[in-house]
Amino acid sequence: MSILIDEEKRVLIQGVTGREGLVRSKLMLDYGTQVIAGTSPGKSGETVHNLPVYDTVQEAIESEGDFDISVIFVPGPYVRSAALEAIHAGIPLCVLVPDRVPVHDVCYISALAKERGMRFVGPNTLGVMSPGRALVGMIGGRSEFAKEHFKRGPVGVVSRSGGITTSIAYYLNKIGIGQTTIMHVGGDPIIGINLAEAVRQFEDDDETQAVVMFGEIGSTQEEQVAALVASGSFSKPLIAFIGGAAARQGMRFSHAGAIIEGGRGTHEGKTKALRRAGCVVAENFSDLPHITREVLNGTR
Repeated sequence: MSILIDEEKRVLIQGVTGREGLVRSKLMLDYGTQVIAGTSPGKSGETVHNLPVYDTVQEAIESEGDFDISVIFVPGPYVRSAALEAIHAGIPLCVLVPDRVPVHDVCYISALAKERGMRFVGPNTLGVMSPGRALVGMIGGRSEFAKEHFKRGPVGVVSRSGGITTSIAYYLNKIGIGQTTIMHVGGDPIIGINLAEAVRQFEDDDETQAVVMFGEIGSTQEEQVAALVASGSFSKPLIAFIGGAAARQGMRFSHAGAIIEGGRGTHEGKTKALRRAGCVVAENFSDLPHITREVLNGTR
């Protein structure tokens, strides 16, 4: 199994005729994702990589049927309109790839999604991949690279960093450990599905035997994961690395969502919480693959 994405999910791409939409739609199609259509206002009747293009989400649904996922590739200031269009049309999951989405826009998207019982990933995300099945977003960059270096296996990967998401999966695969799902939750201060929600979904995936998580300073996502583990709501092995050990209060680290304020979100606090809950926390990022293999083999 996998979480969020597989080869049966019907995908719509909003902003398909833009620079990113053109490139990433080809990646998703070449990888085997069931991309059905795209939208771009004023471009109805055109095609992109043989995909029909419609002016609106509703027009696409009327012509092609329902969609399971909408992947959004529009400039940050227009993400709100695109996401609201998808939510109002009843698409259950949106993947908000762009960065620089205004925070108040994300708050509005989040409130409406919650009200309608829908979910979103991002913004500022590389997306989600189920190796050998499908991907939404831009993980891997090129389908040839993604097919060669990301294989199916027993480990879920979830991360707050896009680059680290692919790095973890790449190095796990280098020692023969494949993945069920690879997910970048996004690096902004306010996001949709966060680390704890992703980990909770891996609990329900029979194929996932363990989860590798990359966290970092700022926010309380990692502490939420620790609480899940401590409560027994997540029962599988969790191997983590927390970036930002050298950061101090008030220092911004990497992403907009990674900043220590008011003594909260520290590296020390996150590490202690995860270890108290029974998670394995690596001291060095390079140790993650070997620790994961030990955990899977039952030698750690």
